[in-house]
Amino acid sequence: MKPLLEVRDISLSYHTPSGETAALSHISFDLMPGEFLAVVGPSGCGKSTLLNIICGLLEPEQGSVLMNGTSVSRGDPRMGYMLQKDHLLEWRTIYKNILLGLEVRRELTPDKLSCIEKMLRTYGLDKFRSARPSQLSGGMRQRAALIRTLALKPELLLLDEPFSALDYQTRLNVSDDIGKILKKENKPAILVTHDISEAISMADRVIILTKRPASVAKIISIDLDIENRTPLSSRNAPDFKSYFNLIWKELNQYA
Repeated sequence: MKPLLEVRDISLSYHTPSGETAALSHISFDLMPGEFLAVVGPSGCGKSTLLNIICGLLEPEQGSVLMNGTSVSRGDPRMGYMLQKDHLLEWRTIYKNILLGLEVRRELTPDKLSCIEKMLRTYGLDKFRSARPSQLSGGMRQRAALIRTLALKPELLLLDEPFSALDYQTRLNVSDDIGKILKKENKPAILVTHDISEAISMADRVIILTKRPASVAKIISIDLDIENRTPLSSRNAPDFKSYFNLIWKELNQYA
């Protein structure tokens, strides 16, 4: 099976009048079809920068990013990007917020509108389609943001700490919801997170980055001994703590 995404020897430095700051150094990895990757590393090591390069918002000084064998470009329609904030617009209803990306791309086709209707019903937002964002809980807002992203039918979803603004209990529930949705929709994803437990519970593999300039320290495959695995149930797996300690020990070398 060929990789969906190939990240090859990516390096990047930031240049300012005061000098040069190396951010990423020779990063390489693959993402297979249907796979969920999580990226962890010390604060400020360049995790979000890496996502911006993958989706074409930044151009690396060295290396390449290929998706299905072709280079990615700025605003690549094959990529969906969920940020830390949901960025829902208060003057639009939830339904109108979900339509926004399709409006911008002029892709309000019957097929995509029908897909939105199905997701609204499936993921519990149909009754709130006429509500304003401020009337919804943080978890429901994130579900709306995810539907808005999935409505564009991306081949790959990039998640930049999308649960970080939520309280702990809501974060657990929402990460479980979104993990199940991505599995149901069979969407490959790359998640950037500071939360080791979140990375283990959601990902098939965890990429550990070093401190800046970030390079790949280790890639750990997550194989939890649990049936019908979900993000929430994964946290109760017998070997969950072993994976946590392994990643924690590796990260501590770069604290």
